[in-house]
Amino acid sequence: MTVDLQATPHERAAQGFLRAFGTPAQRVARAPARVNLIGEHTDYNEGFAMPCAIDRDTVVAAAPRDDDVVEVLACDIDGATGRFRVGDAADVGGSPQWLRYVQGMVAVLKEQGRAVGGAQLAIAGNVPQGAGLSSSASLELAVGHALAALNGWQITPEAMALAGQWAENVFAGCQCGVLDQMSSALGVDGHALLLDCRSLDVRPIPLPAGTAVLVIDSKIQRGLVDSEYNLRRQQCEAAASGLGVKALRDVDDSLWSRRGGSLDLVVRRRARHIISDSRRCELLAVAMEQGDLQEIGRLMRESHWSMRDDFEITVPAIDALAALVQDVIGDAGGARMTGGGFGGCVIALAPRDTVDEIRAAVVRGYRSPDGREAEVHVCSASGGAGVLA
Repeated sequence: MTVDLQATPHERAAQGFLRAFGTPAQRVARAPARVNLIGEHTDYNEGFAMPCAIDRDTVVAAAPRDDDVVEVLACDIDGATGRFRVGDAADVGGSPQWLRYVQGMVAVLKEQGRAVGGAQLAIAGNVPQGAGLSSSASLELAVGHALAALNGWQITPEAMALAGQWAENVFAGCQCGVLDQMSSALGVDGHALLLDCRSLDVRPIPLPAGTAVLVIDSKIQRGLVDSEYNLRRQQCEAAASGLGVKALRDVDDSLWSRRGGSLDLVVRRRARHIISDSRRCELLAVAMEQGDLQEIGRLMRESHWSMRDDFEITVPAIDALAALVQDVIGDAGGARMTGGGFGGCVIALAPRDTVDEIRAAVVRGYRSPDGREAEVHVCSASGGAGVLA
């Protein structure tokens, strides 16, 4: 099957659907990717994070079937296909990873008592895979909204986000928090989101005037399930237990000074990153509202250093890329790794008039360990997931 890769995700999904199933799709849903300005791995510790939905998304073209079979076409994975019964969706053994996200959403929504019938789904997107931009959450929510549209029920953005998290935890094997799904569900044009990962309260924070969000793909691909992501979560849980709190969100300065030293050295460093990065989120919200680019830069740099030294989730090439971009920006913004770690992307918040200089510096000064150039995306803050047609 040939699909025009120059077309938009919406166009590719519609083209793929027509070619695979012989009739036009009846409904179309989309969900954006996200970058995280600050607050890495804080979500499953019930802290704060500051994500931003971006204008890269996954689109699902869909139509109902008159039985309980779900047929799926992955337009961007060489036309890969999958097929399963709604009642068997939870059986992901033997399914490719991409299909597990689809099966997981069907299984979770059905478990919640929602009507889920058979369907034909064609999926396309422009979210780089394995780049730390939450392509998985984007897929989960696009599938979820397509199923809601086909089956005629309503769901809140928060409930859809939690369904996506459950699908990823249980059926895809990654013990992520809810940050990625909430970002995709609740994105606001032109804004980042200050997200309280305990209460799920969200406060939109306007991006400073005259700034651009740059997402710089290092071309170092990582898989959260195969990396040490789940180990980091276990270490954070061990720290919370050792400090006698429900989650690291609950650690204040007094408790840390009294009991932090009793933790294993590695576990203590992991906890220190979570506690400090959650606090940086609240400080960044203030700096952004005030348009204080120098303070924004300081906080983003400190966050990167914390990920590098305490949480140990960066790699040398990512460190070099972040430093290179920061050198161009100077005191007028910041750059840091974004995402779960071990590769992926650097995010920069910088004056728009520095974009060309940043791009040129990256072309001159960076190559991935296997010799590839980074890819610089200038992104816009996007609205959240929903039904397009």
